[in-house]
Amino acid sequence: MIKVSVIYPNDEGSTFDMDYYLDKHIPLCQQLLGAALLKAEVDEGLSGAAPDSRAPFVAAVHMYFESTTAFYEAFGPNAKAIRSDVPNYTSIKPLTQVAKVR
Repeated sequence: MIKVSVIYPNDEGSTFDMDYYLDKHIPLCQQLLGAALLKAEVDEGLSGAAPDSRAPFVAAVHMYFESTTAFYEAFGPNAKAIRSDVPNYTSIKPLTQVAKVR
């Protein structure tokens, strides 16, 4: 199993609309990625390690797929539609990591 994490750094002056992300963008991804997407979890940053410190990331989504092949086959034809929705909820350039779940 693999996990694709899309992480949004909490950059000074950046914007992120969590309601849009949860209500529109994540359902769009679920629809477009279809059955290949086994599970998706969203993190909303609250703080850093110290109490009341700025969270290093405003949000992250962790999407689980059976394999890298399953991910790339589902994402490839839908990449443009998914990426074109990003400006609707954030000004942040996200970081993406594909990882093997152990």
